[in-house]
Amino acid sequence: MFEKLQSTYGQVKEKILSWMENIIVMLPNLLLAILIIVATVIVSKFFRKLTKRTLSRFIHNKAIVDLLGSVTYIIIVTIGFFVALRVLDLDKTVTSLLAGVGIVGLALGFAFKDIAANFIAGIYMAVKSPINVGDVVEYHDVYGVVKKIGLRAITIESFQGQNIIIPNRLIMEEKYKHYTINKERRIDLDVGISYGDDLDKVERVTLESIKKIDYLLKDKPVDLYFTEFADSAITFTVRYWVRYTPRDILVYLRAVSDGIKNIKKAYEENDITITFPIRTIDFGIKGGESLADMINKTN
Repeated sequence: MFEKLQSTYGQVKEKILSWMENIIVMLPNLLLAILIIVATVIVSKFFRKLTKRTLSRFIHNKAIVDLLGSVTYIIIVTIGFFVALRVLDLDKTVTSLLAGVGIVGLALGFAFKDIAANFIAGIYMAVKSPINVGDVVEYHDVYGVVKKIGLRAITIESFQGQNIIIPNRLIMEEKYKHYTINKERRIDLDVGISYGDDLDKVERVTLESIKKIDYLLKDKPVDLYFTEFADSAITFTVRYWVRYTPRDILVYLRAVSDGIKNIKKAYEENDITITFPIRTIDFGIKGGESLADMINKTN
């Protein structure tokens, strides 16, 4: 029994001594690996701050800037970690980790392809897209002001006060209207007047009434074009321009309202008739017989 214990003790002692010898041999490399990891963390923190400070000059979305700064930090730390493993002669471990990361990345790519597409689109929109917070855009039946551009989706606040969330990739892949990028917008106001009115007089009075709006763009013309002989009216479109920026969103609606009021007032002063649909009811089987004639025959 004593001999077995002595033999076991000798084996354990030999194993511990072997480990200590290996630790002593590996100690310089171990210290170098630790030094590499510490230096990598310090350098990555510096580059994270530098990245955020540089990108903040071009990207006004704080979430995107923070994310790209964190990505820079993770990449540098990962590189330092793999270098430290190589220093410790753990080449097989490095190869296994790289293979595992590749397989996991491939699986995640298939599983979250829509999320990845939205993420990449969000970064692109923050860097290159003309859409900015405060712009007025229209996407399908969504019409409102861009409230937030996130990593996954863009938030649009409608003029009725609702928030609509749209995935970034849809904005990038499909057609949308951007109303404030040119900082101006044209109003097309359709009007119908009586067949008995003088068209030259109508044109003159209409243009004068619109030009009384004092906040129209002075370098843009006020135009009027007759468009159709309609059922109950001769129709025309009067066109004029207003400034349209994120701070002047309501100017467009006010210009439409002022245009309608000015035209109606001017037409009342100049005896011009704004028509409405007229229907003639024919009571005769063969046509041409009025209601009064029908009543007289009945009596």
